[in-house]
Amino acid sequence: MDFTIMTDNAICKELGSRLKAMRLRQNITQKKLAEKVGLSETAIKHAEQGRTKLFSLILLLRELNALDELDNFIKPVTISPIQLAKLQGKQPKRARHS
Repeated sequence: MDFTIMTDNAICKELGSRLKAMRLRQNITQKKLAEKVGLSETAIKHAEQGRTKLFSLILLLRELNALDELDNFIKPVTISPIQLAKLQGKQPKRARHS
């Protein structure tokens, strides 16, 4: 799927739809999932519509055994050995103006 051509709202709706599909694949009701993660049933409905907080998304992914999907969501950033040598042990705290 090419997210670059989608609006932000469309991306949120797609992610919510995928979350709903995960829940349905495991045959869990919204109410049962809400009870397991400590959220309201309304919060689950909102998540499946693409309107959720990041923290709630993590709770839901954990309960649905899908935390490994986060590696695909935002890939970890690695620093090359050359960049690491230039930093001389100092990790950047914020981006600099170029």
